[in-house]
Amino acid sequence: MSDNTPVEFTAGTDSRQLLKHELAQRQAQLMRLTPASDPLERAGVQYEIAEIMLELEEPGMREAAWGMTREAFEIYRDHEMWEDAVRCCDVLFRCDLPASIPALGNGLWLAVAYPIDPQLSVAMLNHLIDSTPATADGAAVAAAVAHYIADLRLQGEKRDSLMFLTAAMLGKVAERHSNVSSQEAMNVWLNRLGLLDPAVFLPRLGQVIDAIVENQWWYDRDELRSRLPVH
Repeated sequence: MSDNTPVEFTAGTDSRQLLKHELAQRQAQLMRLTPASDPLERAGVQYEIAEIMLELEEPGMREAAWGMTREAFEIYRDHEMWEDAVRCCDVLFRCDLPASIPALGNGLWLAVAYPIDPQLSVAMLNHLIDSTPATADGAAVAAAVAHYIADLRLQGEKRDSLMFLTAAMLGKVAERHSNVSSQEAMNVWLNRLGLLDPAVFLPRLGQVIDAIVENQWWYDRDELRSRLPVH
């Protein structure tokens, strides 16, 4: 049977079998690539393999997914494809390994600095919220930045939809942080923590990111800052 021959599955085939078949197909595709192949094609296949591995949740696959995705990240970084690089950081965080928190920080810096898909940026910020103790200010800062990004990068119905989500995120964080349960209390809380002024909360997010990365940066931030797009 050739690689392109469709495979028929019976009604009793479960999702794990389908995933394993898809994994085998992607691994075969990766094996066919040569050193002369387009590195971006390689990165895309490695990213897809890693996603499948994480979904299968079998022994050793988190580590294998990490290796695949870390290599893909470097390719995307070197080609300055920042949105794809952030997607890799999302996978690396979900690998739930010791280096996953610094990976989140590396992805967060790019997700906020570059005008990538705001839904992806918000998802990365939500990872930070979920990883932060309830009473820590870092989650509040992350939620405020998510709300700001939704407002800044989108328009129309898409903006309204994402801002509804980020407002709910902010409300949830306020409740767990300070038992905020009314709009009046929310206003007081936002003012008290400086969450209404991006000139205040953006640098504070930078401090949080610095703390979780612990100097394990995978790119030169100063060099990238000098070339950031104006938006």
